[in-house]
Amino acid sequence: MNNPLLQEWKTPFGTPPFHLIETSHFIPAIIEAIKIASEEIKVITESSEAPDFENTIASLDRIGETLGKITSLLFNLNSADTNKSLQEITLDVSPLLTRFSNDITLNERLFEKIKIVYDSRDTGDLTKEQKILTERKYRSFILGGAALQPGQRNRFRVISEELSSLSLKFEENVLEETNSFELYITDREDLAGLSESHIEMASLEAEKRNKQGWIFTLHFPSYIPFMQYSEKRNLREKMLVAYSSRAFRKNEFDNSQNVVKIVNLRLELAKMLGFNSYAEMTLGDRMADTPEKVEKFLEDLYKESRPAALRDFDNIKLFAESLGHEGRIERYDWAFYSEKLKKNKYDIDDEILKPYFSLEKVEPAILELATSLYNIRFVRNNEIPVYNPEVKTFEVYDSDDSFLSVLYLDYHPRPGKNGGAWMTSFRDQKKKDGNDIRPLISIVANFTRPSETTPSLLSFNELTTFLHEFGHSLHGMLSNSTYESLSGTNVARDFVELPSQFMENFAFEKQWLDKWAVHYLTGEKIPDEILIKIKEASTFNEGYSCYRQLSFGFLDMAWHTITNPVDNNISEFEAGAMSKTELFPPIDGLNMSASFTHIFGGGYAAGYYGYKWAEVLDADAFEYFTETGIFNKNTAESFRKNILEKGGTEKPDELYFRFRGKQPSIEALLIRSGLK
Repeated sequence: MNNPLLQEWKTPFGTPPFHLIETSHFIPAIIEAIKIASEEIKVITESSEAPDFENTIASLDRIGETLGKITSLLFNLNSADTNKSLQEITLDVSPLLTRFSNDITLNERLFEKIKIVYDSRDTGDLTKEQKILTERKYRSFILGGAALQPGQRNRFRVISEELSSLSLKFEENVLEETNSFELYITDREDLAGLSESHIEMASLEAEKRNKQGWIFTLHFPSYIPFMQYSEKRNLREKMLVAYSSRAFRKNEFDNSQNVVKIVNLRLELAKMLGFNSYAEMTLGDRMADTPEKVEKFLEDLYKESRPAALRDFDNIKLFAESLGHEGRIERYDWAFYSEKLKKNKYDIDDEILKPYFSLEKVEPAILELATSLYNIRFVRNNEIPVYNPEVKTFEVYDSDDSFLSVLYLDYHPRPGKNGGAWMTSFRDQKKKDGNDIRPLISIVANFTRPSETTPSLLSFNELTTFLHEFGHSLHGMLSNSTYESLSGTNVARDFVELPSQFMENFAFEKQWLDKWAVHYLTGEKIPDEILIKIKEASTFNEGYSCYRQLSFGFLDMAWHTITNPVDNNISEFEAGAMSKTELFPPIDGLNMSASFTHIFGGGYAAGYYGYKWAEVLDADAFEYFTETGIFNKNTAESFRKNILEKGGTEKPDELYFRFRGKQPSIEALLIRSGLK
């Protein structure tokens, strides 16, 4: 078959040949790759050898290599550079892949062999990594329906295929609603409060759409500054309502029914497998391995953060009133008055900071930070094929000049790109036939674009976002595992955010910022007084911020700890789940669940608490760096060897203890956040 997706990729480092790939190649390639993988499964099941780790578990981990490289390509493109035809292909392919996955986990002969190896895992001579892989494979088969009675298997297949399609549709609806909104301004007076750079960006957006005036969108580089600085309260309300009602507007892109269908099908699946709730089913291999542990964790943080959250809210309310605000503080007032109070208290805001954070300075600074910590280096390579001309590529090498990874960087918003920022991979690290197959890692973001007069100037939040995703990328690039399904970020969901959130700490450190942060026009170093203020302002509104994150965690757990199907209005359900953390009066027509892609489109169902869980880990870990020196080579080497390289090859608490010498304490987070 003359299809580049099925051929050997004769590109630098075996990277995807995007220049050769057409959308029409995907479906036939995936069908063929499924056939190849099915034959590989047959080799395992029909073998007459006694089942052991190598001929069963390890062989299973290696199957589907062709299928894996094609599907990772498809789903990454569908997130970062999609179009209608690609979305249709993804929807068509999704049930095929789910069906194939079910064919594997519901294969009785295969499960029998896996169970034999699993039952003897403690009596054999398996390494720690091999034992964990065995346990993971067994658990994945159990959760994949392997132990179900024959009569239940068809229903299991139907549910899992429908869930796969529903999640894709959910994300597509949110993307459509994000892209379709514009706030079109023709009166310059309606731009009051906005900086010239924001106004220029809005003017360019209008030009792109063949309009006179200014256009603001729901993409973060446009939306966030508008909410922070626009003095037109009615327009802030319009933007907030548009953003918070995405996929909840009773049109063809409404996700209300998709939410109900997804949570009910997840519950049915969990009960079919013998669990009381979806959360109970999915938390079994996490650090917080029961719903009760998660709920206790959220409750403990809720109690610790409540006084600070109420204090923050009162501070904003009193400050707004001092400026002449009358009546209640609404949700669309929060960012506006927060930014003004922050400026008043610390004489610092994004407009003061952004000139020091030009992307052309931030990028080399973050790469150099990795060099100083882990002795790795980055070499720009313009010959590696990319899926969009804006994407940059780097070769990554270790201190001994051995090749580590390819890193793709995709910075700016486009109509075909999902919102937010994420790290992903086109190939994970593994060892095969004595060779170390190195990963292909990508960071995708939606940072402020350059304009005709200014380079891309990042907000402080965009700087921490870059550091966050770069932390994930280090987890992928430095991976040193034998088996693909245990490498890189293939770890417990509540452990995966440790490397990413750990990196965010450097944004507050004078010792790092002082090295590179200079004004893009004058070349002046970022002044010491600003560096001090960044540190001082780091706890500003942290009580409220913690409350907000907890509200998302409570909502996630509420949806996934139901023990009976829900049929009520999703707004009522959501209001009940988030009521204890709600500080604002309700606004009709807003809904978080309908656009909560983390839990209904991504992989964070019953796992959103993991962000706060990982904050406990990262605060404790960075405290150790602070004690020993933030660039201390020995501490960084320990973090690399025990955390970044290990992936999922050992239990997270064991890895953390080996790095830190003790179990993590919540105290470091409470102190860092100013909650204590």
